[in-house]
Amino acid sequence: MKFGIYTIDDFNYDDKVVLCRVDLNSPLDRDTGRLRDTTRIRLCAPTIEELSSLGAKLVLLAHQGGDLEYKNYYTTEPHAEVISNLVGKGVMFIDDICGPAAREAIKKLRKGEILLLDNVRFMAEEMTLFETKLKLSREEQAKTIVVRKLAPLADLYVCDAFAALHRSQPTLVGFEELLPSAMGRLFEREMTALGNIAENPAHPCVYILGGAKIQDAFLMMGAALSSGAADVVLTGGLVSNIMLMAKGIDIGQASMDFIKVNNLMDFVSIGKDLLSNYADKIILPKDLACVVDGSRTEADITGLSEVGLLVDIGTKTVEAYKEYIGQAKTVFINGPMGVFEKPETEFGTREIWNASANSSTYSVIGGGDSVTAANKFELADKFSYVSTGGGALVQFLSGTEQPVIAALRASAKKFKADK
Repeated sequence: MKFGIYTIDDFNYDDKVVLCRVDLNSPLDRDTGRLRDTTRIRLCAPTIEELSSLGAKLVLLAHQGGDLEYKNYYTTEPHAEVISNLVGKGVMFIDDICGPAAREAIKKLRKGEILLLDNVRFMAEEMTLFETKLKLSREEQAKTIVVRKLAPLADLYVCDAFAALHRSQPTLVGFEELLPSAMGRLFEREMTALGNIAENPAHPCVYILGGAKIQDAFLMMGAALSSGAADVVLTGGLVSNIMLMAKGIDIGQASMDFIKVNNLMDFVSIGKDLLSNYADKIILPKDLACVVDGSRTEADITGLSEVGLLVDIGTKTVEAYKEYIGQAKTVFINGPMGVFEKPETEFGTREIWNASANSSTYSVIGGGDSVTAANKFELADKFSYVSTGGGALVQFLSGTEQPVIAALRASAKKFKADK
């Protein structure tokens, strides 16, 4: 047991039906039905392979996209082939979740076989809007359709979906009420690595926060600075644009309009509060870039009023940020420095990722876009640790106990290990 949660080592899996909730959610090309990045699948493959090798009759539950991520809402059928290639054995797929066909397939499983069910978010009770509007307790989650149909067929539940630990949904927190439960190897590894970042990082510790998921970045910034985990925070992407506004810098009409249209003005006020408390620790760009007639143009922050939409940090900022990275003993990255998907605006992200990955410091990168960028620049293997978490990573580092962790700990108190 670790962190008050059972691990895979605490149970016997031979000839047992094991429900394993994994997070396979991946960027998707809807035109072809193919996955554009399989990092999350690759990282949870060791848990799948181990449980199968231990003789489990393994049933995989996963989501792909959803109501708030409709562009990636799709069947999990493509994932079966990817898993099969990674674990070196066939993975069966059924386009059902908890209906008669799925239940019959589970009953027919033999030792070591692996069955992937379809996207659990095809069930309304697994949708984010269902979660946020009804706010069901764990006990109520255990009475939902998917849990009531599948739990009686299983002996054990394993959760390896660290990237979804902040979600309170039936397949994530309901099974723990009814079945002995453990965390998978990825979940265990994430908690260990990120716990060290949150509680005992080597200093100087530099946080690099960017991207467009503003709520995540501001939550993480406040938590890291107030706890003393971060010595400085380097900002980029939309995060830096909002922080510059908070400081009273004119970032140009196009960028201000973007922030207003996307209802992000409240974060300017939050940024002002952060600057009033941590002005010396929040590092803002010296220059930024926009695209004019297809070409990259950079401007100092004193000359942004007449430029277009700001989409990357500039050369002076990159050089300044590299100095902080070079002096750091821990670097944590969440969120790109700009629109890294395009050649003319990938510069800031590419350079900062390069500096972090190739430094001698302990470097951690997390969040879907950040990891996708690391893969694009062929740097993922050079970081000390790559986290599957996005929103989950932010919530974990905020220091509050998350729903899945709470459910697994409660299960450990309710059930005894059998090894």
